[in-house]
Amino acid sequence: MFVTDEKQVPLKELVEITAGPSGSLLDRLGSDPDGVPVISPSDITEHHRVDTRKLRRLPETDAAKLSRFALRGGDLVVVRQGSLGRLALIRSQREAWLYNSSCFRLRPRNNRVLPEYLTLYLSFPPVQEELLNRAVPGTVQSLNSSVLGELSITVPPVERQQEIVAVVGDIEDVVQVHRDTADRLEDLRLSILGDFFEAV
Repeated sequence: MFVTDEKQVPLKELVEITAGPSGSLLDRLGSDPDGVPVISPSDITEHHRVDTRKLRRLPETDAAKLSRFALRGGDLVVVRQGSLGRLALIRSQREAWLYNSSCFRLRPRNNRVLPEYLTLYLSFPPVQEELLNRAVPGTVQSLNSSVLGELSITVPPVERQQEIVAVVGDIEDVVQVHRDTADRLEDLRLSILGDFFEAV
């Protein structure tokens, strides 16, 4: 899809797919700042990052019992219920965090696919559309591990993956600069309007 010297591989051959713990195991989620953060779909941004501002946390004693769901750097968290298609690449500073039952953890099995490349691939619009087409219909659309595991992934050589990640990363850096500038200008606009209306 991105390149010409690729192979088509089912996702399940590239990653371990693990659904989050059931809700009953997370019933003590709260706002205690000393707890272990638990990522939910609403914490995953459209830019494949984790918004930490409203993260809920699980007491350390409860989290210790869920170590098999702990995240590692290079994992992907993919929403499987609700906002399908949203995903986040986990960096090393998020290690040992958990994720809830509405998400999958994708953990690369080997060095055949780079986590950064897989993030780009799964967020590519045609692939996102394919994910939605595979969703199980219902009041809330959902994905199961079997269906997700059969998703065909285009896998070029690792060197080519690195090139793709580097090029797109450079572009995303520029986009982020403009996004940050737009946010600052919006804050300035609102501040000016506030000062004006308070003076009237």
